[in-house]
Amino acid sequence: MKRIALIGPGAIGGLVSTWLCQDESNLVTICARTPLERLEMETPYGPVSAEPEILLTPGGGETADWILVATKAYDSAAAAAWFPGLLGEQTRVAVLQNGVDHVERFSAFLPAERIVPVIVDCPTERVSPSKILQRGAATVVVPCGEAGESFCSLFENTRIEASQDPAFLAAAWRKLCINAAGVVNALTGKPAGIARDVHAAGLMREIVQETLVVGRAEGADLPDGTPDEVIEIYRGQPEDSVNSLLADRLAGRPMEIDIRNGVIVRLGEKHGIATPYNAMAVALLKVA
Repeated sequence: MKRIALIGPGAIGGLVSTWLCQDESNLVTICARTPLERLEMETPYGPVSAEPEILLTPGGGETADWILVATKAYDSAAAAAWFPGLLGEQTRVAVLQNGVDHVERFSAFLPAERIVPVIVDCPTERVSPSKILQRGAATVVVPCGEAGESFCSLFENTRIEASQDPAFLAAAWRKLCINAAGVVNALTGKPAGIARDVHAAGLMREIVQETLVVGRAEGADLPDGTPDEVIEIYRGQPEDSVNSLLADRLAGRPMEIDIRNGVIVRLGEKHGIATPYNAMAVALLKVA
């Protein structure tokens, strides 16, 4: 029996916990301040439901084999408030968040070698606190190693494809390139179809090019064609597709602008690389 605690039952957290509950060898506890009796999810494979244990107060619960953090990155400190009671000497923490600094966010709470960064890819919406809509296939990717192998084993009997990537750093920066370009959607208030506009696409390309250069300075092996690839990814989406940054802005919620674009500016400064397009995007959204 593998004891798993999940912090942050939003769209991704709800999806992951619902699938993990389908495996009877997983004992899943959701850490949430709002009671949830049952999770219901529409998926490409049919409806799926789950009734995980719910922990409503930080500091309680039993020691977990794995803690999965699926909050927004800016809520990392609040997520760590759940660690007491869950975190044992052998507990590993998987960080299912955007960005490229997963380990740094939680290294103050446990040794870095017990933190596993995770790249999550799945078009998912949280329709209500207990209802999730999974629009496509779900994948999770982690670095190679014993911890990565252990994490992937949690998903063996689910419809989430879990894998280890020997080039994880490059994969994480590739996703950041995609996420960074999405700031154009948030700035314009327009969904994915805006990428078909030549001027918007040009701005996306410059933002991704800066991200590529900074990523390479950080050690990521990113191909020259990445900016054009990202544009084609956006153009291949339904025109009305809304990324999470735009969705948060439209809903008046905090945005992950620091994790998606601010990090590029900061790391650019570290390496002496100018990032004017990302800096402009961050400045504009912070006052929007």
